[in-house]
Order: sequence, then C-alpha cells, then structure tokens
Amino acid sequence: MPTRAKELSALAVKHLTKPGLHFVGGIRGLALQVLPTGGRSWVLRAMVGGKRRDMGLGGYPEVKLGEAREAANSARKLIRENIDPIKARAEGKAALRAGVGLSITFGDAAKEFIAANEASWRNAKHRQQYANTLATYANPVIGKLSLRDIELPHILKILEPIWQEKTETATRLRGRVEQVLDWGTVRGYRDGLNPARWRGHLDKILPKPKKLTRVKHHASLPWVEIGSFMAGLRKAEGMGARALEFAILTACRSGEVRGATWDEIDLEAGEWDIPDDRMKAAKAHRVPLSDAALSLLNALPRISGNKLVFAAPRGGQLSDMTLTAVLRRMAVDVVPHGFRSSFREWAGEATAYPREVIEHALAHQLADKAEAAYQRGSLFPKRVSLMQDWADFCDKPFAGNVVNLHAVAS
Repeated sequence: MPTRAKELSALAVKHLTKPGLHFVGGIRGLALQVLPTGGRSWVLRAMVGGKRRDMGLGGYPEVKLGEAREAANSARKLIRENIDPIKARAEGKAALRAGVGLSITFGDAAKEFIAANEASWRNAKHRQQYANTLATYANPVIGKLSLRDIELPHILKILEPIWQEKTETATRLRGRVEQVLDWGTVRGYRDGLNPARWRGHLDKILPKPKKLTRVKHHASLPWVEIGSFMAGLRKAEGMGARALEFAILTACRSGEVRGATWDEIDLEAGEWDIPDDRMKAAKAHRVPLSDAALSLLNALPRISGNKLVFAAPRGGQLSDMTLTAVLRRMAVDVVPHGFRSSFREWAGEATAYPREVIEHALAHQLADKAEAAYQRGSLFPKRVSLMQDWADFCDKPFAGNVVNLHAVAS
C-alpha cells in the first residue's frame, strides 16, 4: 500500500522551490509541480479508467493550497462515480466556448444582418432608414440583450408605444426586428418561434395597421392645370426648375431625374436608358424623350468632368428638397412625385392609350401576373407617341375640352 504524503502547511508549500513534483498531502495524489523556470502549478495524479493521469488544477499562488485541495477532492469524487474529471472539464469548457460563440446581442446582430444584406437593397437611403429605425426604437429596449433572451414582452414594449401614433413606422420596425431575429435563428443564435412574427401571433394582440391609418396620396396638381403650371415653371430659373420640368415631361421619379447622367441619354435616338440599380423596381427603364424634353436637355450647360445632367451648384446631385423648394417659391401646394399622378390621370381620362402602355410609361409593375406575363415587352413605340402627346399637352393651357387621342389606341 503506497505511503501517504505528509500534509504540508501553506507556509511549507510556499518554500517549495526545487524543480520537480512535490506531493503536499491532505488529498491523495495532490502535488505542486515546480518547473525549472521557477513556475509552479497544482497537479492531481490519479488512476482514471485503469490509467494514470495528471490533471492540472491551476497555477500557484493564484490557486491557494486550500482551493487546490477542494478541487482535488471534487475530482476524486467524480472518479469514484466512474466519471473522468479531465474529460468532464474539457466538455464543460467546450460548452462554455460554444455558448459564448453562439451568443450575440440584438444590436450586434442587427449590424451583421445589415452588413450581409445591404448590397441587395436599392439605395443608401433605405439602408440608412433601416439602421435608424432599429437604433431609435429597438436598441433602447433589446439592443444589449442576447438574441436567445428576446421574448414577446420585449417586442410589445418596442411596438405598443408607437403602434397607433406612428403606425407606418411601427409596422416597418416590426418587420425589421423579425428579419434580424430570423437571421439569428438561421445562424444558430436563437431557437423557437419568432416573437416578432405577425400572422397568427402579433395580429392577435395589436390592431391591424389598415384599421389605424388611411392611405395618404402624394399631393398632385389636377391635370387640367398642367399647361398653366408649366408656363410658370419655364420662367423659373435654376437647375432645380429644369430638373422638375424634365421630371414632369418624362413622368419619372425625382430620384431618377436627379441622378441622371449624360451617358444614360442618347440625344440622337431620343432615349434615356435608366439602369436597374437606379430604378425602384430594380428593372432597367427606357424612356422616350419628347421634342420638349430634348430641347430642355440641349439647352443645359455641360460641366467638364461632371456626368450629372442636373448638377447642384457645387457639382453634386440635387437634393429632393431642391425640387420642392421650386414649388414652394411658385406657391403651388403639391410635391414633385405628385406630377406622376397628374400624368396618370391625364392619360386615363383624356386619352385612349391602353392601360398597360400608361403603366409601362410609369415603370409600374402590372398587378395582374397573368397580364404581366403577356406584356414582356416595353411597348416602346406606343410610349413614344404617348410621351409626345403629354409634352404637347403640357405646352399650352388647357382649353376646356377633353379630346381623346385615338392615334395609337388600336
């Protein structure tokens, strides 16, 4: 039977400086290992599964003698229960590392989600709005919480204060929180059902958005007033006025006009090709240019080294407020986007152009999928006539008689 080591005191252990393994007694197999470099650490030597194993218990003096004996006693207890303490500790460390690795706060998860998906989003403004809504409304409540810990009460705390007063913002926010949490589920950061999901969950708790808000359409000018308005607009000076005039003549969105570059425009062919990355629907759009639109473009100054058609005074892109400011100076209570509605109403009420031709001119996606499948072309030749008729209508005040244009209706 092996002899038991003499039980050393803390002071005696302190004076163990000779390199080697020094058994300190108290717990069978507990020793202080002294390295040639002077470093010291605790080791428990024991038989585990029929094999002698040395188990490290930490460095000395960080781990005191009493703590080393407690750790050795716990390891001995596991061995008596036929558990390998070395293996159990390794598995515990692995589980801890895995837990830390699969733990992420909502704030950090949102940043990673945005970074992973922003390349597929249409424009920088959308990316900024996405980040801002989460930072403003979600992060103060759940930004520092682990994804695994986010539950329904947290979601309601975010949404309920703004659900009725800022319904549109709240619905977008809910969807964005849901997307981040779904991303976390796929990445293994959380499991279970998404507490921000709408159907069959939040729709049973929160009022439906459609019952809280009324659709607000962009303020537009009645189409019968377009001619008189254009006469006044053409007297206004500045690049903002010309950009607004061009937007009206082409029935395009403000952002598409403000971002237009000369290499997109073929003056000889009378076409403007807007690439897909600048279109709302991410689909390239070819715009026929009327005589009035071409005259406007030909009269614009060209700035050396600047590709923008409508450049700001400092050379950059005009802001949306620049066009709005033109309307305010003219004391016209509409918004730039509203002129697309004016065009749509004129084309529908005062012409006989087919609906699909008008919708193509506005770069709208046809709601009827079956109809859209048969209208794969852009109907460009008919749109050439449509846009010229629109320009002609814009060129003079409305006389008071609605005359349907039948030239291309057949």
